[in-house]
Amino acid sequence: MDPKKSAETQLRVGRLTKAHGLKGAIKLELFTDTPEQRFTPGAVFTLQVPTESKWHGRTLELAELRWYNGHPVGFFKGVDDRSEAETLIKAILWVNQDPAELPEEEDAWYDHQLVGLKALRDGELVGLVARVDHLPAQDLLAIATDRGEVLVPFVKAIVPAVDIEAGTVTLTPPPGLLEELPDDDEPTDSPTP
Repeated sequence: MDPKKSAETQLRVGRLTKAHGLKGAIKLELFTDTPEQRFTPGAVFTLQVPTESKWHGRTLELAELRWYNGHPVGFFKGVDDRSEAETLIKAILWVNQDPAELPEEEDAWYDHQLVGLKALRDGELVGLVARVDHLPAQDLLAIATDRGEVLVPFVKAIVPAVDIEAGTVTLTPPPGLLEELPDDDEPTDSPTP
């Protein structure tokens, strides 16, 4: 391992949602586009659970991932019955991730790679990426500006370029997204008849 390599960061990849059957299986909500890479037998997840949970501070190892009616279901080592599975419901699964590693998919980035980037419009700094919101219709970049936070649709037409090495995202927003437009009702200097 290269000693100059960046320290690993945690990446959220899933959430345990519901016990499935009697043998300890648990339905999953996936937060990754590559479950075949993240959810392989032997994968170890750090758990995000309440401090009073018996699972607090522990990890969970995947024994097998199966698909039932299009839904992912995980079998985990040490979780052998429904009662034990129910103690893990709502747990969030995290994995270690090299922050410099990019997803294999083109034009895809991890949230931690986008947060903190300078948002530029016409080459001028308008703010910084504060976070990425993942909504059903599309992702949004929350840009911290001098006027406050602005939510920018993370689509190619409005965010045509992301340059991780330069630390920038380029914005081409429609009028009114980053600035207030004058009201049409404002009086003009022209005389009225």
